[in-house]
Amino acid sequence: MAKNQFRMLRSALDGVEAVVAETHLSFARHTHEQFGIGLVSSGAQKSLSGRGMVEAAAGDIITVNPNEVHDGTPIGQSRSWRILYFDPEIVTGLSREIGEGRAGRSEIPHPVIRNRAIAARFEMLFRAATGNGAADGLLCDQLLLRLAADVMRERCDRDERPPVPASIRAARDLIDDDPLAAVSLADLARASGLSRFQVLRGFAKATGLTPHAYLVQARIHIARRLIAQGMPLAEAAFASGFADQSHMTRVFVRKYGLSPRLYAGAFS
Repeated sequence: MAKNQFRMLRSALDGVEAVVAETHLSFARHTHEQFGIGLVSSGAQKSLSGRGMVEAAAGDIITVNPNEVHDGTPIGQSRSWRILYFDPEIVTGLSREIGEGRAGRSEIPHPVIRNRAIAARFEMLFRAATGNGAADGLLCDQLLLRLAADVMRERCDRDERPPVPASIRAARDLIDDDPLAAVSLADLARASGLSRFQVLRGFAKATGLTPHAYLVQARIHIARRLIAQGMPLAEAAFASGFADQSHMTRVFVRKYGLSPRLYAGAFS
């Protein structure tokens, strides 16, 4: 695969997206709505995670939780990876099964896992999900359950992340409740009971993103869902609050590494 290339593969599993990437690029802080479980194929990278800065090299499993702020920078010239993105309800359901009815984990505790057996299991699932023809349902169910159990079974040694202050939650909720609405820093300040500077500083500290970056991220998530549902790109851009299709495309590529058109092609 050529350097700096992302490919969206057709997935035979409902609610699961498959991506193959090789790139020398660094990615700014961003989030995904889904759980991500991947495998570094070559090279290495360092990245921010919910547990701080981590490094991953070839053979390592990498993970990300829904709405977890992360980035990525190569160590050396480039790196490549394969990753599966799971709709949250899939992993939540698997977690309930693994817990035998008890409340499942809400997140994957480790951003990097060095375990050859887990890596081999991921490889099998990735091949089953992206191979030609229909996936073997029994095999995929088995691999999904085992992989989920593997990545969720161990607690992280570090302390849990501190809760978001109520004032910042109020500002965040103002965006989450209607990401398409025009919102100003003054609006967020009123919702939080803080000054504009306090909400700006507190929002970035609590979420890892500035209010504007958080708003744009919320809108690109809407665009991604609409595109996956088959909406034409220009309409998806308008419906998700972007000025035009080119603006949406720039943000989409910056966040996900591939264009909206390539993303849409995996669902056509």
